Amino acid sequence: MPLMLDDRRRDDLIASNQQTWRVFTDTVMGGVSSADLIPAEVAGVRCLRLRGQVSLANNGGFVQASLDLGALDASAYRGIELKVCGNGEIYNLHLRTDDTRIVWQSYRASFQAGADWQTIRLAFDEFAPHRIDRPLDCTRLRRLGIIAIGKAMQADICLASLSFYA
Repeated sequence: MPLMLDDRRRDDLIASNQQTWRVFTDTVMGGVSSADLIPAEVAGVRCLRLRGQVSLANNGGFVQASLDLGALDASAYRGIELKVCGNGEIYNLHLRTDDTRIVWQSYRASFQAGADWQTIRLAFDEFAPHRIDRPLDCTRLRRLGIIAIGKAMQADICLASLSFYA
């Protein structure tokens, strides 16, 4: 049985796991990217919409919608399922654990968000360690982020649901 993190039944930034979605940009590190994160309805589907401009100026290059997970043990699950639509760009899903102590460390998987609603499954073994030498440990997931990163672009991605699948 899946573990629902957010089914977007609420019309605010509170997820089903009772945590608040937050938007972050590279301005925390001197960049100039900008973004907003709002509840929306797209093609008749309630969702969370991340829109922004990713700029590589000042060594920048990301916008992110982030959700805290506490210290969630997801070891009984195979991966993450998300229902998304977007503007055809490639986006990342980043995971942070107890092992990711420095802000640039994460475990990353990429996906394309096309114009039509689609369900994407990202198995935990698809997540590559970034700037960390340890394998992904799903017993203490701390945070996840949906991110437009690494290239100048207009970000526009909508999330209708997010869960762990068995």
